[in-house]
Amino acid sequence: MAKVTDFGASRLLVKDSVQFMTVVQGTLGYLDPEYLQEHKLTEKSDVYSFGVVLLELITRKTAIYSEGLEEGKCLASSFIQAMKQNRVEDILDSSIMHEGMEELLREVAVLGSQCVSIKGEERPSMTQVTDKLKAIRGTWRELLLLKHKATELLIENSGADANCGLSPSMYWTASMMGIDIETPATSLRAVE
Repeated sequence: MAKVTDFGASRLLVKDSVQFMTVVQGTLGYLDPEYLQEHKLTEKSDVYSFGVVLLELITRKTAIYSEGLEEGKCLASSFIQAMKQNRVEDILDSSIMHEGMEELLREVAVLGSQCVSIKGEERPSMTQVTDKLKAIRGTWRELLLLKHKATELLIENSGADANCGLSPSMYWTASMMGIDIETPATSLRAVE
């Protein structure tokens, strides 16, 4: 379970500024490698920490995890290595790998690996991260809407007895419960 806590090192900074610290503060696994080496805290340090949380969400591993007999593995390093070896599917949480979602998960994986880049200058800004996540969410919502429409058509074409007299609006899948789906023409809200 990903938790965002203990970021005592975080401070408000003037845009494009750098703050030097004499003592390293923070939680191992979430700390920017540049901060550990140079004691420089920048906006990109937060991007790194956010990237680790993103990786935790899609891998179901903690920032520092154990695998088999190996203890104290760094998720960011393991993930970057998996990306380089083109075996990211091996490290992703299999419970979120659903048919049709592979490409979206790959996009999140690429974004996460960009966020945890060793060099801060190679990381996206938080604005870029937000924009990319919004785009991915939009695509995901479109896929859910298409799946819903396909299910609705199947039910409509299967006859009245098959749906027990329920209206097509009742056929929300469990994964769609509680999710806002926005389209240009309308906004739908699934009810639990």
